[in-house]
Amino acid sequence: MSVKEHTQEIIEELSTFVAYEKDDELDQLVTAILQAKTIFLSGAGRSGVAITGFSNRLLHLGLSVHLVGEISCPRTKKGDLLIIGSGSGTTPSLVTLAKKAKSNGISLALLTMDKESEMAKIADVVVVLPGVSPKLKENNLTSIQPMGSAFEQISFLTYDGIILELMERMNETGETMLERHTDLE
Repeated sequence: MSVKEHTQEIIEELSTFVAYEKDDELDQLVTAILQAKTIFLSGAGRSGVAITGFSNRLLHLGLSVHLVGEISCPRTKKGDLLIIGSGSGTTPSLVTLAKKAKSNGISLALLTMDKESEMAKIADVVVVLPGVSPKLKENNLTSIQPMGSAFEQISFLTYDGIILELMERMNETGETMLERHTDLE
């Protein structure tokens, strides 16, 4: 099988996974984003890469956005939102971060494969995304891809879907977003 054929298989797999997403969960996340004063985002590993791209697009929408752990990340305040992307929902550093956010009184949104995870139990908004991981206790899905690849990919695509929904609700266009794109490249 060629690389092109493998890629086509991945695309077909992801298109079937989208059917498992729940509109009400995604709508709750979009609403939380629109209501937040400042949005903080975090993830680890490849999930962290996907959420970093999401933070960039939120910035292009004109929202106040910060990546947790960056030196320029400010203190959280009431009315803020922390969004965490974690397939397992059990990554120790992210669990600690989620608990800190809750103790600070800020809202917590989690995108995960496991709605029963430790973080999901304390999150205000939980978006369950389909995927396969050896860390999951129970999962009826299978994937042609190794480890958490499908979750990471569906995360990235879902983040872009959220951006399109936010663009509609905020009356933004690619052109208005481009005005906020960095010019220091």
